[in-house]
Amino acid sequence: VQLVESGGGLVQAGGSLRLSCAASGITSSIRIRAKAWYRQAPGRQRELVARISSDGVTNYADSVKGRFTISGDNAKDTVYLQMNSLKPEDTAVYYCNAEIEVLTLDGKNPVQEWGQGTLATVSS
Repeated sequence: VQLVESGGGLVQAGGSLRLSCAASGITSSIRIRAKAWYRQAPGRQRELVARISSDGVTNYADSVKGRFTISGDNAKDTVYLQMNSLKPEDTAVYYCNAEIEVLTLDGKNPVQEWGQGTLATVSS
């Protein structure tokens, strides 16, 4: 499975960005259990921003609740992150993540896949 992000860029504080993550290479032996967005700011660890399970359950980091919305389009194998009321501290590289089960003769093997990241910069 390959994940490709898009939608990052430069925006002023208070503005909005919409990130997209398109998945490809999904075969009948692959099940995507959840998709998520993580971010990593300079000098900081990668952190979970938002996650959506295959049955639509969402959860968010406290720092983005009420401002960010994660959604998925299963027909397009795409997940989105709508980011509103952006703050300078939201500046980071945003990574798409997929929690995958690969079905084999030995059973179900969990795999994590990552995109290459997209930079979102919020100016003050």
